[in-house]
Amino acid sequence: MEPMEAESVAELPRGAQWQYEPKWDGFRCLLMRDGDSIRMQSKGGRDLVRYFPEVASAASGLSAKSFVLDGELIIRRDEGDAFDALLQRIHPAASRVKRLAAETPARFMAFDLLQSAGTDLASLPLAKRRPALEKFAQRYFKTSDTFALSPETRNHAEARAWLQRVADGHDGVIAKRLDLAYCSGTREGMQKIKLLRSADCVVGGFRYAEKKQGRRKVIGSLLLGLYDASGLLHHVGFTSAIKASDRPGLTDKFEKIACESSFTGKAPGGPSRWSTKRSAEWQPVRPVRVVEVCYDHVSGDRFRHGTKILRWRPDKKPSQCRMDQLRQKRAAGRASPAGT
Repeated sequence: MEPMEAESVAELPRGAQWQYEPKWDGFRCLLMRDGDSIRMQSKGGRDLVRYFPEVASAASGLSAKSFVLDGELIIRRDEGDAFDALLQRIHPAASRVKRLAAETPARFMAFDLLQSAGTDLASLPLAKRRPALEKFAQRYFKTSDTFALSPETRNHAEARAWLQRVADGHDGVIAKRLDLAYCSGTREGMQKIKLLRSADCVVGGFRYAEKKQGRRKVIGSLLLGLYDASGLLHHVGFTSAIKASDRPGLTDKFEKIACESSFTGKAPGGPSRWSTKRSAEWQPVRPVRVVEVCYDHVSGDRFRHGTKILRWRPDKKPSQCRMDQLRQKRAAGRASPAGT
C-alpha cells in the first residue's frame, strides 16, 4: 500500500467537506500488524522497524492484533525541534540505533485507520474512518506512551489559528476531504499548507549554476549567513529560487565583491555523496549585501529547505542580521494545538 500524498497549496481550503489536522514534522509511516508480524513502511517503501525498534516493540504490545495505521513518527524535546534526532536514527549500526531509541524515543502520531481486525476501512470516506480511528485509539492507546491520536478540527478558524502558531512538532496544517476514500498514492484528497516566515540574511558566497546561460557562467544559488552573539558569521542555508532574468545581473554584482573568505563560523561543507565536486564548490564574497528570504522551517539553526528571495535590504546593516531572529520566531509558536 502506498501512503496518501498531499498537494502543496498556499491557502487553507474552506468548506464543509474539509477536515484539518496539524502537519507533523517527522517521518511518514504506515504501521502494519498481522499477529506477531510488524512492518513500518516509509513513504518511499522502506521498512523502518530496525531504525525505530521502540515503536515496533510498543506496537507488538498493543492488545489489537491486526491493524494498519497511517501516521507520523516524531521525537519531542523540551528544547524544540527534534527532526535531526530522527535523521540520526537512519544509521547502519544497530548499537547506535538502540542507544538513540533509549535516549530519544519516538512517538507515533496516528491520523488514519485503514484496516482493523481484518476489516478494510480504506475504501470508506474519511468521515467514517475518523470515528473508527478515535474508537481504536480510545481502546488501545491508553496504556501506551508511544502512540497518540493526532487532533483534528472541522472549524476553519481553529485551523487558521494552528497555522499561525506553528509549534514544536508540527510545521503547518493538513486539510483532508471528508467525503473521499483513502487515496493511496495520489494527491486527490489531501492538501498541505505551511506557515512561511522571513529572515534578513547576509550573502556570504555563491555557487555557479551547473549549466551556463548562453555562453557565460551565472549564479545558481546564494549562500546565506547570520551572525551569532560573539560576532561570528555562520552559514545557515541557501536560496536557488532566482529568476533566470536576474541571474546575469546578480553574477556581475557578486563577482565584483568576491574575496578569499567570508564565513567566520560554520561554513558550507565540501562535496558529499549527494553532490558533484563542481556543485559543492563555492565562491566567498564580502558580507556586505543583505537579503530578506522566505523560509518554512529551521532545524539546528539552519534553514531545512531552500529559501526564496523576497527583497533586497540596502537599508539594513549586515551586522543586524543576527541568529536570534530565528530563535525568537520559533519560540513565538510554542503553543501546541489542543489535544497534542
